[in-house]
Amino acid sequence: MNINNLNELPEWKDDADEGEGWKNNDTLVACKALYEKWNEVMIMLHGALGTVKEIGEEEDDSFTKDLKGMLLGDAFEVGVKIRSSEAGGIYVIRMENAGIIRKNAQFVKSSVLTLMIEGEIDEQHGETIREEIDAFRELFVQWVNSFEKDEYTDEWGLFV
Repeated sequence: MNINNLNELPEWKDDADEGEGWKNNDTLVACKALYEKWNEVMIMLHGALGTVKEIGEEEDDSFTKDLKGMLLGDAFEVGVKIRSSEAGGIYVIRMENAGIIRKNAQFVKSSVLTLMIEGEIDEQHGETIREEIDAFRELFVQWVNSFEKDEYTDEWGLFV
């Protein structure tokens, strides 16, 4: 992990091509706030998971090791899906990414609880992460409510 970038997600960069017009776009503003909140969650996750006991060769706790890997993978994907949802501003892509983001954020929250119960993460640290995910969820709802259906159709019939 790079000490100068504790969350490993790239910094949000406003598209220079769009000038100042993006600032009036409610969806983009909500997306940026969501991304920044998830960055905070990622920093806390790295702090908490850094305290997870490393597995020694004589002690094989593959459950904890696997859970930690899945948790970090899903957490990182949340950031990627938030950022990529605005690439084309297409409703179907936003909705698909929103579904993945929701699923992954819920998995991260429940996995933190599991690690707390197992005594692998400090309870106070875990509760703080879970509270931040709840704050993220509130921003997520605002973001999704800003989506506007467009002329593109979902060939799978899910987001119609």
